[in-house]
Amino acid sequence: MGWLLRSLHARLLLGIALGWLVVIAAVLIYASQAGSSLGTKANTAHLEYEATLIAQHIEQAIEERVGALERLAARAEPDAEQADALLRENESLLEAFDLLVVISAEGRVLADWPRLKGRRGLDVTDREYFQFIKQVRRPHVSEPFIGEASDVPLIMIGVPLHDGDGSFAGIVGGVVSVRSGSFFANLRRIRIGEAGFAALMTASGRIITHPDNSLLMQRVPGPEQNPHLDLALSGWQGAAEGRLLSGEPALQAYRQVWSAGWVVGVFLPTRQIRGPIGAFVRELWWVGLFAVALMLPLLWSLLKTLLKPLHRLERQIERIGRGEATQVRLTTRMRELQEVAGAFNRLEGKRGEAVSLLKDRQAFLDAVLASSPVGMFVCNLQGLVEYVNPALEQLTGYSKAAHRHWEIFDHLHPEDVNDIRDLWRDMLRTGRDFQRQFRYLTADDDTLWLEVHIRQVRDQAGPLGYVGTVKDITQRREREALQRWEAEHDPLTGLLNRRGFERRLEEAMAEWQKTGTPSVLILFDLDQFKPINDEGGHSLGDEMLRRIAQIVAWEVRRSDHVARQGGDEFAVLMPSCTLPHARKVAEALQRAVRDISVSHDDKQYRVTLSIGVASFADVDHSIESIIERADAACYRAKTEGRDGIVVAA
Repeated sequence: MGWLLRSLHARLLLGIALGWLVVIAAVLIYASQAGSSLGTKANTAHLEYEATLIAQHIEQAIEERVGALERLAARAEPDAEQADALLRENESLLEAFDLLVVISAEGRVLADWPRLKGRRGLDVTDREYFQFIKQVRRPHVSEPFIGEASDVPLIMIGVPLHDGDGSFAGIVGGVVSVRSGSFFANLRRIRIGEAGFAALMTASGRIITHPDNSLLMQRVPGPEQNPHLDLALSGWQGAAEGRLLSGEPALQAYRQVWSAGWVVGVFLPTRQIRGPIGAFVRELWWVGLFAVALMLPLLWSLLKTLLKPLHRLERQIERIGRGEATQVRLTTRMRELQEVAGAFNRLEGKRGEAVSLLKDRQAFLDAVLASSPVGMFVCNLQGLVEYVNPALEQLTGYSKAAHRHWEIFDHLHPEDVNDIRDLWRDMLRTGRDFQRQFRYLTADDDTLWLEVHIRQVRDQAGPLGYVGTVKDITQRREREALQRWEAEHDPLTGLLNRRGFERRLEEAMAEWQKTGTPSVLILFDLDQFKPINDEGGHSLGDEMLRRIAQIVAWEVRRSDHVARQGGDEFAVLMPSCTLPHARKVAEALQRAVRDISVSHDDKQYRVTLSIGVASFADVDHSIESIIERADAACYRAKTEGRDGIVVAA
């Protein structure tokens, strides 16, 4: 056995006996990962299904309540006594609402049931739901608000009340309580497994249903904590992995409740998915650990015998490192260790020569860097900063000591970190030059735009490190950003101009050709706009254009693009939209614009819209094609009597 131990190769063969431990560990890790992956996929599909069912249930509940209120509004009169009697007669609606109210056209509460002291006569003209229903004249589900009489968070579902002439005469509304209303009771009780739950948020980011009542009416977490929830608030639907408010990882699925502007979220903590798999893997680990424990005495004895020569070599190398010796003198019969000792001695001699040369070069480099007016720094081969010159200290506000052993992206803007880190690691791997512009956070919390150029320094033996230069380009970037915005926006309305709109239309066309994502283009002209300019002057016409731009931007989704093409021509691009929904939006635009007016010399001016609607079709190979179809539909709407909507074939 002694002759076998003289060879390091032979000794390493003994280590194969330990390989089975690695195999067991690899199998267990693979089983754990595969089980987690399968569990995640299955639960993701389940969460999407649950979110869809909940959203459909809420849509149906809202539709039923709006229908009941519309039937009630058909019988209502803007009279306090009549309204009070009508609410009493329809007390059965309190199964769907916590409160019924009738509001006059002037924004005063005429009647309420059940009655609450101080509610009648309240002025609600400043409420969002009153302004919306008065302007748009269609049913509306309000944003959550605090009731003035009840002092609790409420949501109003209201429908417009019309008089005999069809004019706005008030609102018939049903109110539900966010905290205690029966409308949300079932949703709060939903549980998925032990810890999964459902929540409901408004598109504006307010929590209205959650198992934790203390979170009601609170703001949802920002995109930095839950980016998928931020996407859902903008209209996205789907499932992803993210984190709960507590920071715990969880699967989450989102569906839109379009009629109310709400978002349904269903959440399932990851631990609930991985718990059974983890328990099984832990049991297997205990079995493996027990087997290892049985072998420990034998392994300890073998390793002690095997590592004695290596320990002696280690101690001699440490003495060389401390300067107590210049060479390794190892007495052993192991051929491999004798060769290692000889190679180390030769390498140590060359290293001493290289260190002396490097010190001379470093002194020269330090002098050059210190005198340069340009910010400069030096990194080692691992990418850690070892030196910065005074110009860079002054630029960043960080001292030389504070920079030492930092990576270059330690103080980058969070949005630039990932991109720069990947490019930097690619440079460390390949040795290629690094040149990039990015944002940097100074010691004073100011944000600078920097242009950094880094190059590898080499000699005959190979790479020595990296030298970088830094330029402050903040003012130049700010000028460029302002120029880009001005190039694509209309200065009067703040909407996109023709150039900016066509660029977004080309992007939607590319998405349509690539994935088949439907989009709709709406073009419209203002009818009877010329008299406003002729009689009231261009300033009155500009005021009308600004008001119309504001109303159009209010009516469409946040993801839609609105543009003023020129003069009194406007356009709306609705990505990921169907023709029926686009027509509803066009009708809403018509109704909203009819209520806009401007005055001059005691004369009121109003305009109407001639609207053309066209969706992407297989015949569209360029944006000019869909623009021509939408423009032809708009022209047809104008020639057929104006104030109309024509959908292009």
